[in-house]
Amino acid sequence: MKLSARDETRLQGVHPDLVRVVRRAAADTDLPFTVLEGVRTLARQKQLVAAKASKTMRSRHLTGHAVDLAPLLDLDRDGVIETTEMFDWPLTHRLAKIIKAAAAAEGVALEWGGDWRTFKDGPHWQLPWASYP
Repeated sequence: MKLSARDETRLQGVHPDLVRVVRRAAADTDLPFTVLEGVRTLARQKQLVAAKASKTMRSRHLTGHAVDLAPLLDLDRDGVIETTEMFDWPLTHRLAKIIKAAAAAEGVALEWGGDWRTFKDGPHWQLPWASYP
């Protein structure tokens, strides 16, 4: 799979280690996915907190240390992607295995929001604070 021009644009300003992981995952899989969001503005983060879609104003998105990724789905199997299935947990778990394998291959520590004990966030991937202050 190849990342789209839109995906590459959304990776602008994201930490190079995280970009490497995303690109490797895309190259190593036949499961299409998209970059929903990379770097966020403070105004955008405030909107998400107000909407309860985020719980923090210290988001790793603000510094380029996080991305949101979602698997894509060809609903009618005609070769055209119709939808982003952000909340399809089985598909999101399948993508998580691919992203984790790419991170391991690149030697990059990575945290997945789907592994969090509270406020599970399936699309969210971030470089850990301990390794990337």
